[in-house]
Amino acid sequence: MEYRRKYGLLVAYLKKLESVLVALSGGVDSSLLLTASLEALGRDRVLAVTAASPIHPPEEVEEAGKLANTLGARWRRIKSNEMNDAEFLANPPERCYFCKRGMLFTLQEMARREGLSRVVEGSNLDDLNDFRPGFRAVREAGAVSPLLEAGLTKEEIRAMAREKGLAAWDRLSDACLCSRIPYGQRITPGRLERIYRAECVIKELGAARVRVRDHGEIARLEVSAGDIEMICREAKRERITRELNELGFKYVTVDLNGYRTGSMN
Repeated sequence: MEYRRKYGLLVAYLKKLESVLVALSGGVDSSLLLTASLEALGRDRVLAVTAASPIHPPEEVEEAGKLANTLGARWRRIKSNEMNDAEFLANPPERCYFCKRGMLFTLQEMARREGLSRVVEGSNLDDLNDFRPGFRAVREAGAVSPLLEAGLTKEEIRAMAREKGLAAWDRLSDACLCSRIPYGQRITPGRLERIYRAECVIKELGAARVRVRDHGEIARLEVSAGDIEMICREAKRERITRELNELGFKYVTVDLNGYRTGSMN
């Protein structure tokens, strides 16, 4: 299979790096990257690091820690610092650049202290097809993207992760909570918290893919096309409206285009 050949290229690439700090989110990309790093370099030359941040759901950190423990990897949790960055909080179209820049330079400093050669992160070939200002930060920080170097697509990563028995192999991709806020509108901890809590409400009703786009007084709900009718049934509609009103949204709307990535871009 082609993805197995590319995985071999990935392992060979990592061996040349000698030792790595893996930026571990717990998603399928970074999960496979950590797996390959351990296979290529062994436990003592690999350190996985996960950033706890209000821009990500808290359960993501827990899942990353469980993964590292399952794989027998060394793992650390650190606190991110993007909420102290005025350029990031202003929420320009280059928001991801400012976020990733701060995090990657923090990880580079940690790698130097730990005597590790490179910081590696989980961008893949398909990421080149989207608006990704964070790539600029990867280059500036001197980090590398081994999955991209090996030419692995998202589909191939999932196939390989499934073969490796990784729990995250079918986990849905999820951008940070900031992606729910229109560019130019300020990012605040309170706003991120209410987006997270609002999405929890919709997920509890059975919708797998959810985005609550925060337009100030208006919550614009994006769910998969097959779930639109489900969340509009009377009892569920009433619960969604009531609980999102309590979170501070005056109006709740459903986007008939359904869930789609990058709708704010």
